[in-house]
Amino acid sequence: MQGPCKKDGEGEIVEHTRFVHLHVHTDYSLLDGACKIKEIVSKAKEWRMPSLAITDHGNLFGAIRFYKEALKNGVKPIIGMEAYVARGDLHKKPSRQRDNYTHITLLAANEEGYKNLMKLSSISFLEGFYYKPRIDKEALHKYHKGLIGMSACLRGEISLALLKDDYKSAEKSALFYKDLFGEGNFYFELMRIGLKDSEKVTTGLIKLSKDVKIPVVATNDVHYLSKEDVEAHDVLLALQTKDELKDPDRFKFETKELYFKSPLDMKELFQDIPEAIENTVLLSEKCNVDLQLDIMKVQLPHFSLPEGYRSAYEYLSYLANNGLKKRFSTVTPGMEEKLNLELETIKKMGLSDYCLIIEDLIRFAKGKGIRVGPGRGSAAGSLVLYSLGITNINPLDFSLIFERFLNPERITMPDVDIDFSDNRRGEIISYLYRKYEKDSVAQIITFSKLGVKGVIRDVGRVLGLPYNEVDKIAKRVPDGIYVTIKDALKDEKFSNLIKEKEEYKKLITIAQRLEGLNRHASIHASGVVITPGVLTDYVPLYMSRDEGKIATQYDMKSVEEVGLLKIDILGLRTLTVIDDTVKLLAEEKKRLDIEKIPLDDKETYETLKRGDTTGIFQVEGSGMREVLKDLAPDKFSDIIAAVALYRPGPMQHIKEFILKKKGKKNVTYSHPLLERVLKDTYGIMIYQEQVMQTASVIANFTLGEADTLRRAMGKKMLEEMDDKRKDFINGAKKNHIDKEIAEKIFAMMIPFAGYGFNKSHAAGYALLAYQTAYLKTHYPVEFLSASLSSFMDNSKKVRFFIEDCKSHNIEVLPPDINSSYVKFRPAQGKIHFGLSAVKNVGEKAAREVVNEREKNGPYKGLFDFVLRLSSEIINKRAIEGLVKAGAFDSVEKSRAKLFASIENALKEMSVLRKERAFGQTNLFDSVDGMHPIREKLLNVKEWSKIKILLNENESLGLYFSGHPYENYYEELKCFTTYSSNNLENVADDSEVVVGGIIEESRNTKDKKGNDMAFLTLADLDGYFDAVVFSRLFKQCWQDLRKGNAIVIKGRKGTNTNKSERPSIVASRILTIDEIRENFIKRVELLLSFEMLTENLLLDIKKILDSHPGEKDFYVIVNDGEETIFLKTDAGVEISKDLTDSLIKLTGKDTVKIGGENI
Repeated sequence: MQGPCKKDGEGEIVEHTRFVHLHVHTDYSLLDGACKIKEIVSKAKEWRMPSLAITDHGNLFGAIRFYKEALKNGVKPIIGMEAYVARGDLHKKPSRQRDNYTHITLLAANEEGYKNLMKLSSISFLEGFYYKPRIDKEALHKYHKGLIGMSACLRGEISLALLKDDYKSAEKSALFYKDLFGEGNFYFELMRIGLKDSEKVTTGLIKLSKDVKIPVVATNDVHYLSKEDVEAHDVLLALQTKDELKDPDRFKFETKELYFKSPLDMKELFQDIPEAIENTVLLSEKCNVDLQLDIMKVQLPHFSLPEGYRSAYEYLSYLANNGLKKRFSTVTPGMEEKLNLELETIKKMGLSDYCLIIEDLIRFAKGKGIRVGPGRGSAAGSLVLYSLGITNINPLDFSLIFERFLNPERITMPDVDIDFSDNRRGEIISYLYRKYEKDSVAQIITFSKLGVKGVIRDVGRVLGLPYNEVDKIAKRVPDGIYVTIKDALKDEKFSNLIKEKEEYKKLITIAQRLEGLNRHASIHASGVVITPGVLTDYVPLYMSRDEGKIATQYDMKSVEEVGLLKIDILGLRTLTVIDDTVKLLAEEKKRLDIEKIPLDDKETYETLKRGDTTGIFQVEGSGMREVLKDLAPDKFSDIIAAVALYRPGPMQHIKEFILKKKGKKNVTYSHPLLERVLKDTYGIMIYQEQVMQTASVIANFTLGEADTLRRAMGKKMLEEMDDKRKDFINGAKKNHIDKEIAEKIFAMMIPFAGYGFNKSHAAGYALLAYQTAYLKTHYPVEFLSASLSSFMDNSKKVRFFIEDCKSHNIEVLPPDINSSYVKFRPAQGKIHFGLSAVKNVGEKAAREVVNEREKNGPYKGLFDFVLRLSSEIINKRAIEGLVKAGAFDSVEKSRAKLFASIENALKEMSVLRKERAFGQTNLFDSVDGMHPIREKLLNVKEWSKIKILLNENESLGLYFSGHPYENYYEELKCFTTYSSNNLENVADDSEVVVGGIIEESRNTKDKKGNDMAFLTLADLDGYFDAVVFSRLFKQCWQDLRKGNAIVIKGRKGTNTNKSERPSIVASRILTIDEIRENFIKRVELLLSFEMLTENLLLDIKKILDSHPGEKDFYVIVNDGEETIFLKTDAGVEISKDLTDSLIKLTGKDTVKIGGENI
């Protein structure tokens, strides 16, 4: 069968062959298929294929995206799946992985077939998963209607039998499937893919076709787009199996033919079997699935109404009107009118049940004491939602627009994202499961992709390139959310780096082809779907093996496309911090309703003006901190504006906004009518809502029409924009606005529609920012306690907040078994360190420690502690962690003795417990003071100061009672050029000298088998990494011990430990002893003339006499006009004690170590 001839791109007359690809793997066959949906659909359109099928392995992940893309391009979509069929009961797990299943290709012929595909794929993940998602013949028999089957690839049941020369089994299987699917609904797939086995199977299938009267179709088991993609696909497979390309035994395809061949290519391959080509079209004509993806057809679960209400709308109307009266002491006619207009829109769009479901969820949360966010996204613009208590931002106060949430002129599913305290989000999801039944509620899948930097690293690893080289390339990719490799190659530095080696060019070529492919499936952080009935009637399901949770196979966008109710249930740490702060205040008899705090508190604005924003929602970054200092916010609308401005796009207007706010630049408007729209933002368009309001006041657009215009502008819908432009100019004309001015205003709106922020969303964020700022301002101890508790599992953040405590003169007390609590807790203006933040302790054990203490009094010592607590909960590792952290210091100062005695304590107390259990002793009865437990601590050598600090750091993730680098800082600071704090701002490959204490030294081998090391070091500001390659390692390996102080000279590199820490490639390493002996030459004491007294000189002499040595000592006196150098006759020995003594005597910044550059 062939169609008419047509000219190709060069004018040659070519024949058009009618053919349809029926076996295609997209990148939703994760790390196996390399076909992007847009690309294969584009090719199908180019080659005038009437239809196209996708048949991903065991799943329907990409079905909806494919369906829409195909229809958009005039290609009929065929939804299919290459299923894995268990060799027996799918619930049984055979001993061998590879031989426990065969393949079969299934195509949906109609809507019933599509639903059965969803059922089968769901079963394969939820019930039959064993290495692969498997169905079995019983399941296939139950859900075969509406499906067309094909024999699949060489792993198909029939193909495997033919490969074993078992013709009878092949015939038996063929007849089974023919009988199952019905006459004309089962096909043999003929594949000529350049393999001996495929030829053998094809020959067998042709014979079998004649014998059992089963038609044949030509397929190509497509895995990649073009023949040039073979190598890239091979790399993808190696990525899947975590192998390098050079590994001889890795899994790979032994053919280079699995690409998306043209109809002519396929015709030539099967010129001896033309019916195999013709049948692809005939089969495709049998497949006619109409999913009716009409966004107006929302499939909402029915909300159970209380008695007395006939409809969801009636009940919603009652709740909204009642809520309006509770929200406002005086309800004006204007409020009632707005509420009723919104209610009518909700009714018209069929969303009454939707609003009731959300309201019920919020009501449940508040009833259980779960803190709910004020509202995010466009939902905050609705008076109905505010009246229902779903949002907590008065839309009337901030000119928020309902039509930005629900546009009656553009029917779309609303988007209500709800924030809950992150530690109680699980309760919300559990409630949904109970309320709407488990088989109607699921979380939503999400797909991570091979992003630019990630794919460079992945491909580099597979190609066997050195990690540091690959990471250097990845780091050179310019920052940006939407940056591609193509974009990166326009950057001169990146491009020049790639040109350095042929291997780099190959890496980038392959990475560019794989870039953007789906890599991994997981559960979306917030999305939950609720269906009117059983989930699998509406959406296929997936089981996350990692998380053990059920999710939809369709992602967020696809779930919306099929008209299902999607709710974003977000866990927000900030709400937990607010909630914990309020609870801590309540324990101190301080009552606070955070929802009723004044929004004009001057002290709170002073906090923001100072940039004191650590822990404050959305504004604690260094960039935003500087913006707030410059902006000096003094009203709530300033915070809203700051949140909206500080993002790509609007950032360019920050300076102008600040100048206009401070009156240093005139505020002007393109037309006087714009003043009421832009007055609060000083004539600058910041919000999407302002785009809408501009269209309304200038051109008389309804707010619904204005939202449609905003969307067209934001998404660059040129045709729609042109139509709206005409309407805008005409509308402006009716308001007596010149065309030229109207054009100017329209042009001004376009960029803001694209990057302007949703004001409703900004207002929600701003309210949380203000609330946290208020708490920090008025209740800093409680707020910082709650903030520390929220980050107990993140030692970097704990360090960060402890530094903030110091800056506010709030002392954080060390962990203590007799005074600390489970979490960080305020006490008389100080903060007790939380026990559960100690490594290997955890919340359950910490709670046991506190409960026992509160019940039976303070712990008297280690043995008493061990006896009173269950060894199943407080194990040896937990006790070791507490000792290292200093939590026993209040009962015994010697941590070394305590640590050495843990084993004995556990053994002795175990014996005592057994005796007590058998009634042989009453020694445990120490509560009344009789028979106290003796503390039999071993007498061992005390730990050194540095060991104490290193153990603290190991147990707490930070140095608590001091820092080991403090001992060397004064000596080394003149030799170092950077600290960990400013290393991040240094350009890659720049020369640096840094000093620190070795926290971790990991020896390994390079590609040639030579010894090398990765180091993690700490200085007073934080941490950094270093890599020591083999040549240097040979010279200094004995110095790379944990706890050693070293100075590293090298070049700023990339992150060798895949961490966020800055990294150095070392070229020279010096110990503190080497520095002292070879580089430090003198000590300089810098004094002013006024300081120079006889008594001071005598005190200096005493200090020098007690530190005799060989280094020079200078007193440098400056009288403002000249500098006098005085050198002592005697030398000194440089040490921390010397510098501390001098600093104590003469003040900070008076002591300087001098010497040679490293």
